[in-house]
Amino acid sequence: MTLSLIRSAYDKVAAGSALSAAEATRLIRVQGPDVMDLMAAANRIRHQFVGDEIHLCSIVNTKAGGCTEDCAYCAQASRYAAPIQNHGLLEPHEVARAADEAVAHGARAFGVVAAWRGLKEGEVLDAVCAQIATLAARGDVNADASLGLIDSPAVARRLKEAGLVCYNHNLETAPSYFPAICSTHTFEQRLATLRHCRAAGIRICSGGIVGMGETPEQRVELALALREVAPDMVPLNFLNPQQGTPLGEHPTLAPMEILATIACFRLCLPDRNLMIAGGREVGLRSLQPLMFLAGANGTMTGNYLTTTGAPPAQDQAMIADLGRVVAEREVAVG
Repeated sequence: MTLSLIRSAYDKVAAGSALSAAEATRLIRVQGPDVMDLMAAANRIRHQFVGDEIHLCSIVNTKAGGCTEDCAYCAQASRYAAPIQNHGLLEPHEVARAADEAVAHGARAFGVVAAWRGLKEGEVLDAVCAQIATLAARGDVNADASLGLIDSPAVARRLKEAGLVCYNHNLETAPSYFPAICSTHTFEQRLATLRHCRAAGIRICSGGIVGMGETPEQRVELALALREVAPDMVPLNFLNPQQGTPLGEHPTLAPMEILATIACFRLCLPDRNLMIAGGREVGLRSLQPLMFLAGANGTMTGNYLTTTGAPPAQDQAMIADLGRVVAEREVAVG
């Protein structure tokens, strides 16, 4: 029965049709040996729709800590007692130095990320635009950013004029579960941020965090919400519980459940670039290479915002061992 379900889903997606919520929910609940069959189907869909290259990106925390929002997973929220090192906005030359390292490790997209509610006109926007302009002038890496909520189309246009290629703003979780994760802004405000960026001609990167207590049905709900947004890049993070946050003691997902989730997201989002980011080291552990056989075609390399990532050389070896190559071109989809 399960094999026929997977085969039917594969045939439907391969032919260009979209899975329903009910179909995706049955798939995301697959367990045991059937997970490998689900992964195989997702891997074939990945090959068909986005090819075999693996996209690498890196980030720098250009302003750490002190955020006024209350996202339950985030160590940078000022209201929590997470043991992180706060710092103010980096200078453009400091961002450039971090970009040098990222490019040397194969990244072709580099994002400046800041811990605050969002961006408005003023000196902070001017400073961020200077960082972006420095990156854009290099020519060897996409200038990307993740700078919180954008309430004004004018702010998005300023970022575009500075040379921004892609803006990351994750939906984080299903619309129905979002109020359990954040109360200081709404799911709709996140969608509005993405609309402003797209209207300004900026590519969109948007995904979420899995394993925060949501149900399998809500994971599918997130996948289908992302299908509506149609980002160029979909980063999937898996909760890495941070001491001092409300989710600091939350259990992590089992590796095989993570792989089934990746496969389901690929089948729901066949033509999107699916990047595995934060939490892969903690969640997948020794099974990390299998993320690329479950439908992923990208990953974040190097360190994250407040946690340490795998050594970039280890990521490069993992990709080579799979017989895959790192993409040398910028990420864009139709």
